[in-house]
Amino acid sequence: SKWYYNPAIATSQQVNICDSSYNDGYSRGHLIPKASRDAESTMLKETYYVTNAVPQIQDNFNSGVWSSLENELQNRAASQRLYIVSGVAFNKVGETKSITYTTAKDDTKSIPVPNYFYKVVLRITTSSSGTVTAASTIGFWFEHKTYTNDSYVNYAVSVNQIEAWTGFDFFVNLPDTIENGAESNSSWTSF
Repeated sequence: SKWYYNPAIATSQQVNICDSSYNDGYSRGHLIPKASRDAESTMLKETYYVTNAVPQIQDNFNSGVWSSLENELQNRAASQRLYIVSGVAFNKVGETKSITYTTAKDDTKSIPVPNYFYKVVLRITTSSSGTVTAASTIGFWFEHKTYTNDSYVNYAVSVNQIEAWTGFDFFVNLPDTIENGAESNSSWTSF
């Protein structure tokens, strides 16, 4: 599919991956997968903004464990409302990993390659008036590397853990009593 510059950001601040991908074997890894937005044409096009892509190992990551997780979440979202945040990290809080850079085939800008990818997922239960009465969360954390014959289930961690590693506070609009309990779950089967 065709990729586009994000019209809300100056083109000079974006990497040109409109017609080709990154160098060094990295693909244009969607942060919001196209399948999550295919019901509405404008939202689908936005998944092809260059600002929704990061350099991602294609074989045995983007086309493997990451894709499998996205497909499973998409299947679950067909029957229940899920809130999903996808993100990248270059270091865990307090860590100083080196950062690899690449370029795009049609651009000279130096682009950092994430050391980690993650997803945090929220499912809520509401009363008839719309008040949140219960919530369940799960997180997934991956080193950015190849995974051969491995399941995303092996990388389930609590949202609390991902918050500690990233310094972000997810799902802040949940009532604290519900958020605190929900974000400690690290079991995919309990989600």
